[in-house]
Amino acid sequence: MMPLLPALRDASAPAAAREAVRFDDVSLSYAQLATAADAIAVRIAGAGRVAVWATPTAQTVVAVVAALRAGVPAVPLNPKTGERELAHIVADSAPTTVLASAVDVLPPALAALERLDVSTAGPVTGEAVTTAAGPAPTGAGFPEPSPESPALIVYTSGTTGPPKGAVLPRRAIAASLDALEDAWQWTGDDVLVHALPLFHVHGLILGILGPLRRGGSVRHLGRFSAEGVSRELASGGTMLFGVPTMYHRLADALADPSAPDGLAEALAGARLLVSGSAALPVHDHERIAAATGRRVIERYGMTETLMNTGVRADGEPRPGTVGAPLRGVELRLVEEDGTPLADASSIGEIQVRGPNLFTAYLNRPDATAAALTADGWFRTGDMATLDPDGYVRIVGRKATDLIKSGGYKIGAGEIENALLDHPGVREAAVTGEPDPDLGERVVAWVVPADPASPPSAAALADHVAAQLSPHKRPRTVRYLDKLPRNDLGKIMKRSLHG
Repeated sequence: MMPLLPALRDASAPAAAREAVRFDDVSLSYAQLATAADAIAVRIAGAGRVAVWATPTAQTVVAVVAALRAGVPAVPLNPKTGERELAHIVADSAPTTVLASAVDVLPPALAALERLDVSTAGPVTGEAVTTAAGPAPTGAGFPEPSPESPALIVYTSGTTGPPKGAVLPRRAIAASLDALEDAWQWTGDDVLVHALPLFHVHGLILGILGPLRRGGSVRHLGRFSAEGVSRELASGGTMLFGVPTMYHRLADALADPSAPDGLAEALAGARLLVSGSAALPVHDHERIAAATGRRVIERYGMTETLMNTGVRADGEPRPGTVGAPLRGVELRLVEEDGTPLADASSIGEIQVRGPNLFTAYLNRPDATAAALTADGWFRTGDMATLDPDGYVRIVGRKATDLIKSGGYKIGAGEIENALLDHPGVREAAVTGEPDPDLGERVVAWVVPADPASPPSAAALADHVAAQLSPHKRPRTVRYLDKLPRNDLGKIMKRSLHG
C-alpha cells in the first residue's frame, strides 16, 4: 500500500516545489510543508496521542501532517467547543500534547497538556513562509505506519450522551480518498477551493488530505465569502467544496445585482462543485444551475464511515440524490428489524460495509458493538430510498426525519424541498410530533421570506399537498426568525420545540 501522503515523502519529486496549501498570504510548497511538519514530527514521535487546536490556518495543516508522518494519532479540536464538552474530549482521548499556533489562546481545559507551538517555516528561519519556493525537507525518515494504525480520532455528537471519538485508521482515509479519485477523476492538477472548518471529516480529510494525497493544491479561504470563491476559482481553482449554507449564499449572491463581478463565470468554469454534510435543497440546486449552467453534485458520508456514495464526475447530477455507492463500498437498505428491504423504492435505513469504516469508538466497546452488525455492517441511522439505477435518495435521520403518520412512512427532506419551492419561504425544517389520531403529525418550521407577511399555514399545506400528496402536508406550521444550525450549517432539529 502506498504511503498516505506520497507527495510529501520524496523531496526530489517534481511536486516538491508545487504549492500544496494556501491560506491568505501564507503559501507552502510540498517541500516547505514537509520541512515544517518534520520539525514537529520529531518532537512528538512516540507520543500516545496529540490534540490539534484546529483553526482554519496553515498551522493546523502542518500539525496534522506532522502527526501523520510521526504515526501519532491526532485529535482535532473545534475551537468553538464549550468548556464542558472540551473537558470530556480531553479526558477521553488523553492526549499528551496540544499543537497550536503561537498566537492561539487556549482554554483552561487544555492547561494540563504540554503545548507545542507550530510554525509554518520549519526549524530554520522562524518566519512565516509566503512563497512557493523554499528549502528541501529535513527528511526525518519516518517509516510508513500500518494501514490499520489510527490516524485521527474525530469526535462526533450523538443524540444522547457526550461526544464519542471515532477512531479512523489510515486504511479508511486512503480508501475513501482513492474512491473519490475514481469517482471525481481527481488528479494532482486539481486546485481545490473551500472554507470548511478543519476539525471534521469534510474540511480536514476531504478538503486537506484529499488534495495532498493526490499531489494537488488546496486554497483555503479562511472565512467563506462569495468574493473569495469567485477570486480563487477565477484564478485557477478547479473544484469547490461546500455545505448547503454556503451554496445557498452563493445562490443568493448570484441573484443579487451587487454580486461580485464574474461569480457566475467562475462557478461555471469550475470542474466540480461539490456539496456535502447535509442535503442541498433542490431549490438551491436549480437557482445555481440556472445562473451558471453548472450543476452542483452531492456525496454522502459520516464520521464513522468517511465517504459512502457520490455522484460521479461523468455521471448524471440529479438533484435530491447523493449518487451511487463508491468503489469498494457495500450499501443496503434494511427494515426496522434489520432485515434487508424487499422493495428498494420504499424507505429503509442505510447500512454500509467496506474498507472506509472506522475501527471503533474510543473507550466505548458498547457503542461500537451497537453500531455494527455481527457481519460488519454499520448502522448509519440515515433513512433513504434507492432509484432503479442505484442512486441513493436520503430522506433524513431515523431519529428525527422519519415521520410515521396515518400508517405512512414520510421523509422530512422531500417536504422541506417542497416548502422551499414556495416563494414566501426562505428556510424550512420539518419534524414529527405525537398526534393522538395519526400517531405523528407533520410539523413545518418556516422562516418566511417576508416576516411582515408570512404565507398562511393553509397555503403552505395546500402547496405541499399539490406537489407531493395530501398525507405529506404539514398539519402544523410554526414561524421562526431563523433555524438553529451547527458549525456545518446542519439544522439542529432537536432544538426545535413546540
